[in-house]
Amino acid sequence: MPLVPPLPFDHDPQVVTLAAFFNTTLGFAPNSVLTMMHRPALARAFTELNRAVMENRGRLSSELKRLVGHVASRVAGCRYCEAHTARAAARFGAEEGADARRLAQVWAFRDSDLFSPAEKAALEFACAAASVPGSVDSAIATELRRHWDDGEIVELTGVVALFGFLNRWNDAMATELEAPAAADGQRWLAPQGWAAGKHSAVARAGEA
Repeated sequence: MPLVPPLPFDHDPQVVTLAAFFNTTLGFAPNSVLTMMHRPALARAFTELNRAVMENRGRLSSELKRLVGHVASRVAGCRYCEAHTARAAARFGAEEGADARRLAQVWAFRDSDLFSPAEKAALEFACAAASVPGSVDSAIATELRRHWDDGEIVELTGVVALFGFLNRWNDAMATELEAPAAADGQRWLAPQGWAAGKHSAVARAGEA
């Protein structure tokens, strides 16, 4: 069960206002942010950081940013964030005309011809930056700089760092997955071995 329960969506007008941002990315207000609303300043600050990190100022697409967040979350072992980033990547990928197979193959991006050299450099960087201890070496940095400019690298690092916060938050809180995210996890990730684990409603009910 969650360490701290999320507040109801309609708890107060602040929650409803914050939820508007996440309705565009996920289609619902995430339980992670609803839990942060026990301290509204934290939820507001996180939402503004999320908005700034996910704003595209260069050549990075919204889909790629979510895939970067996905592989970073996989490295960190946060099943909640894996499902959320898969859902968001699928939504933005559909909007941006991306091949739907990219999400299914992102776990094996190094060997997939669905990712460009620039995208592979970004995803490799995400894996290394999300590792503990971090493993961004000179080879990874050189390849990243070969494809992306300084501002874009700042954006990429922002995505990894944002999900570093979320990975730890949701793992520690055992945040329960919302039904749409759980369904997308089963659709996109279960074939590669993903399971909701502590973030499932069954776990919350004490049945697993």
